[in-house]
Amino acid sequence: MDILEQIVATKLEELQRMRRPKPSLRQALLQSDTGIIAEFKRRSPSKGWIKEEGRPDVIPLGYQQAGAAALSILTDKQYFGGHDRFITEARRSGVTLPVLYKNFIVDELQLYEALLCGASAVLLIAACLSQQQCSTLMAKAHELGLEVLLEMHDERELEYAAMLPDACGINNRHLGSFVTDVQTSFRLAEGLRSVCGDALAARRTVLVSESGISSPDTVKALRQAGFSGFLIGETFMRQPDPGTALREFINQIRV
Repeated sequence: MDILEQIVATKLEELQRMRRPKPSLRQALLQSDTGIIAEFKRRSPSKGWIKEEGRPDVIPLGYQQAGAAALSILTDKQYFGGHDRFITEARRSGVTLPVLYKNFIVDELQLYEALLCGASAVLLIAACLSQQQCSTLMAKAHELGLEVLLEMHDERELEYAAMLPDACGINNRHLGSFVTDVQTSFRLAEGLRSVCGDALAARRTVLVSESGISSPDTVKALRQAGFSGFLIGETFMRQPDPGTALREFINQIRV
């Protein structure tokens, strides 16, 4: 085999790895007794740096070892101090859990970026997209083998759930003011059931509560309200060892 043939053979192997089925976020949450989606988040636009020195080759693997059901990794650079390579570095460190590509997706190109860096699922935010845009991006994500967590944060956005994403996320943080209220999840869960409850149940779409969760008791209450996933970042990232903080949190859930 000459050099060109060798290069092409290597590229075909790389493409084959990209086409392999990714670990399912939806299935991981349905099968987990905790449902924790532990988030690697170094910065917040409202609070500044949370853990500027946080290493993507250390903390996500620590989350996995502590018992997380899945991971979320911020990839937005300007506002959250993230990068696509953080997912790649987490994978290289040994992370095998489903990874959510956490960004503000407004174009199909970003779906390819998520695929290339090793994500399993992408976040689509109803507040950023028209229903047509959301539908188009969801279809493309599924074509690429990526699952979709569709995020809503008020009653006006609940109709987006009729698209039947793999997971419906309720963001307890208002995206304009950044005020956080966990009661948002309880309130909108009721609204979701009235808008398209039967369809969501038939599809086995999972509900995910996002942001502002700092107590194991809150997770227990949300699970009673029908949630299977709980996206938690700052609660762990502000601790000296986020993985250890997650392990202790999970132990309290299981009590």
